[in-house]
Amino acid sequence: MLQNTKKKSDVDERLGRSAEAKKALLAKFKPRPHAPDPAFEDRKARREAELEAVRQARADAKEAQRLAKLAEEEEAKQRELLKEEDTVSAIRAERKARKAALKADARAKRELHQEVRQQIRRTG
Repeated sequence: MLQNTKKKSDVDERLGRSAEAKKALLAKFKPRPHAPDPAFEDRKARREAELEAVRQARADAKEAQRLAKLAEEEEAKQRELLKEEDTVSAIRAERKARKAALKADARAKRELHQEVRQQIRRTG
């Protein structure tokens, strides 16, 4: 019987060691609790700052583009107004020239009539 108990204890011992070895192998794959990385917050803050800088740069570029477009539209309006004013000025100048020509013709005609009358009076 002594041998039977010895065999039994050997088997129990081997089974126990085997179970411990399995536990040790499985423990390798379990996640271990670890201390948080002290630089994690710094990296996170740096990343957030970089993202904010990129966002701000994009917003600034978009605003600059919007302002440039507004300035361009305003410049186009000004050019259009100047063009329109030039057209109106040209029309007015043409009308003034035409009126001046008509006035000069009327004056010349009146003077001619006066001369004719004066000649008739002198001769008559």
